[in-house]
Amino acid sequence: MSVRVTAISGFGAKGPACFLVEIAGVRLLLDCGEGPDRGLRPDLAGIGPIDAVLVSHGHADHVGALELVAPDVPLHATRTVIALAGHPALARARDLPLAGETTIAGVRVETGRASHAPGGVWMRLGGPDGVLYTGDFTAESRAWRLDPMPPARIVIADAAYGTWDRPLAEAAAPILARARDGVPLLLPCPADGRGLDIALAIGEGARVRLCPAHRRVAEVALAQGLLADAGSAGAVVRLLDAQATLAEGSAPDGVMIAAGPNAESGVAGALFARADRAGAQAMETIFTGHVARGTPAAEAVARGRARFLRWNVHPRLADLRALCVATRPELLMPAFLPAEAVPALARALEGASPGLRIADGARIAFDRA
Repeated sequence: MSVRVTAISGFGAKGPACFLVEIAGVRLLLDCGEGPDRGLRPDLAGIGPIDAVLVSHGHADHVGALELVAPDVPLHATRTVIALAGHPALARARDLPLAGETTIAGVRVETGRASHAPGGVWMRLGGPDGVLYTGDFTAESRAWRLDPMPPARIVIADAAYGTWDRPLAEAAAPILARARDGVPLLLPCPADGRGLDIALAIGEGARVRLCPAHRRVAEVALAQGLLADAGSAGAVVRLLDAQATLAEGSAPDGVMIAAGPNAESGVAGALFARADRAGAQAMETIFTGHVARGTPAAEAVARGRARFLRWNVHPRLADLRALCVATRPELLMPAFLPAEAVPALARALEGASPGLRIADGARIAFDRA
C-alpha cells in the first residue's frame, strides 16, 4: 500500500494544523486551521484535488481556514464539533464517529476520543499499515476522555510541548493556589477546552463562574454524555446550578473562567480591558495556554500586567514516549514543534519504539506491498 504524508502546515513550527495524507491514490486533508499566532494560514496553492477533509477538533488552529477548501469537498467532523460550530463551514459537515469506524472515500477510518477538547478525536487511516493522526491530545484531563491509540506505520503526533515533562499536578499547583487564595482571578481560556478542567480542579464550594461560551460547552457536553465520568458530570451540573453566569459587566470576584483565550475577545477581553484601563490590582490575570503574538495576552505578559502559567493540554514527554510504545511507529512526525526543538525531542524518544525514526522534513512516503 502506497502511503504519503505532506505537512502543508504544522511541521517545524507552532503553526496551524493541515496535513495531506495520500493512501492508495485517495487524498485526505486532515484539519485546515489558522493561527495560533495571527495571520498564520496554510498555503493550499497547488495542492491538487482533495477527496475529503477530516477535522480532529474545533479549535481555530485546526478549523480556522476551512473556507480555503472548495465547498463541494466533503467535510467530516464529530457531532460535538459540528454543534459547537467553530467555523461556518462546519454547518455542512458529515458526521465522524467520536469512537468507532467508518469509510471515507474508500479509506478505512478509525477514531477515538483525544481528550484535548470536547468532541476531539484521533484518527487512524488505512489500518495498522497506514497513518495515525493524534490531533491535539492530553493524557491528563479530568473532564475529557482519552481512548487508547492503535499501532500505525506513520504517526503524526501532537508534540507542541517538545521535551516538557512536568505533570499537570505540579504545573497547575501555582494556579490552584492563587484560585484558593480568594483574590479575584481571571483565567482566559478557549471555551471548548481546559476551562471545565480548571473548574473541576478548583473544586466544589469555591466561587467559580463561567462565561456564556463555557456554559454552552458544558451544556452540550452534558447533553451528549461527553464528560469523562459520572463524578465530573455531577460536579459540572452543580457548578452550573450554583453560580451565576459571568458577563462582560460582572464585578471581579472569585475565579472567572472566560473566552477568548488571549483576552482578545468575548467576556475575557471585556473584563481584562476594563481592569487594564482602570489600572486595577484587585484582579489578577493568568494565561494558561499559548500566548499568541500580537494579542492583549502577549502585551500584558511582556509588561508584567499578567502572568503565563501553563495548564497542560498537550502531551508531556512521558506521554509521547508512551504513545510510541503503544503505537510502534516506523516513523513519527512531531507536529506543532519549532524545527530547532526537534533534535532534542528525537534524542529524548530514542529507544521508545524499535527502529523508530523521526521525520526530518515535511514529506513522508512509504511504498510497500
